[in-house]
Amino acid sequence: MNLSFGQVEQYRRDGYLLVDNVFSPEEVQRMIEEVDGGEGVVSSISQVNDTKGNKVRLAFWDNLTDDIWSRASSTWRIVNSIRILQGEEISFYHGKVAMKEAYTGGAFEWHQDYGYWYNGGFMYPNMISAFVALDPSTKENGCLRVLRGSHKLGRLTHVHANGQTMVEPERMEMLESRLETVYCEMQPGSVLFFDCNTLHTSAANQSNRHRRSFIVCYNALSNTQVYKGEVIERGVCPVDASASILDPV
Repeated sequence: MNLSFGQVEQYRRDGYLLVDNVFSPEEVQRMIEEVDGGEGVVSSISQVNDTKGNKVRLAFWDNLTDDIWSRASSTWRIVNSIRILQGEEISFYHGKVAMKEAYTGGAFEWHQDYGYWYNGGFMYPNMISAFVALDPSTKENGCLRVLRGSHKLGRLTHVHANGQTMVEPERMEMLESRLETVYCEMQPGSVLFFDCNTLHTSAANQSNRHRRSFIVCYNALSNTQVYKGEVIERGVCPVDASASILDPV
């Protein structure tokens, strides 16, 4: 999979790019099976609550191993696209699975990823996320919403409230009145690439369908991270050239 010039220009203009059918139905099904019963995901679950008490279960990791999530994070279909969009070599930052379950899945307030990644000591906002839909992602079950072009605003002031990091409500009210809100409805296996300064949010899942997703985050290799006085070294993200992430390692 190679991105076209038009797709790259669209990403630079809008701050996000949706690409369909990156992962096959068989690959998505295997990932769902791992979410439901895989030791790696189940053993690292935490919970985030929204302001109404709904919850999102999260599994988080920051190293690549030999599981399906690491193969998906290093597949050429993702890594080459991130390289093209970033314009340079990249490193793996972290991955997570978000489980926004039917009827109870919580909301995420408006925020930029760099709004809090900045506090991790990254010098520049040269970071990108790849959001992979594992279930149909719709307005009804709380799909991701983005503000088109909001990455050009730069990093905004974030506040902590009710267990979440969010943009100041007064600023968001002004931005929503001036920038276009886009509902990123996605089919399983589709990937939304978005800039770390792109404002995004998602509503609670009040439907009878789960909305599970897999998110991988990458950093430009040249983007130095200094945390508590220590330079954090990350190597080049490996690239798996296999035709499928189901192939044996």
